[in-house]
Amino acid sequence: MPGVSLEHQHLAKRYVLRGVESGGAVTDMGRACAYLSVDGSPLPWLQPIDSLSGNGRHAIVIAPELVRIEMLRIGHTYEVAISKHSLVHVGSRVRPVIASTLLFRGNQGTLFIDLWNPENKRLRGSIAPVFYTQAGEIQRHPERFDDAIRKITGVIACLGCKHTHVAVPPPVPTGGVS
Repeated sequence: MPGVSLEHQHLAKRYVLRGVESGGAVTDMGRACAYLSVDGSPLPWLQPIDSLSGNGRHAIVIAPELVRIEMLRIGHTYEVAISKHSLVHVGSRVRPVIASTLLFRGNQGTLFIDLWNPENKRLRGSIAPVFYTQAGEIQRHPERFDDAIRKITGVIACLGCKHTHVAVPPPVPTGGVS
């Protein structure tokens, strides 16, 4: 299970959270994990990760708080979990602990388009599975995660994936270099 780790930045003298975006697919299944800011916007990666093989790690993100979105696909059946992770200071301890809260859980969602087929590749990142309650009603995730859910649905249909889908490049520094 992709984890969130607590890291100490010695130069900045602060603690941060570290997440690793990863994932990909084969035709029968796919799995992915990505990280967002709490408002649902993509986080800039600290560094992309190149790999010899596909369906592995893609990028590292660092933030004081983040949202993890994980999705699994078996055939046309999807599972998704969205959780918030933040630093919490406990008593007089210098080192904080990670507090985690489940924001959304979607079970046995469906999407009857084979996004992994080359003819449907153009739809990746634009559609998402539908999740239902046990009573058969559509189960809505928090709206701020719409874009990320569509993107991560694309990841788990990206055969042999070697690139990031959710994290974005960091902003280009402005000003001249001395």
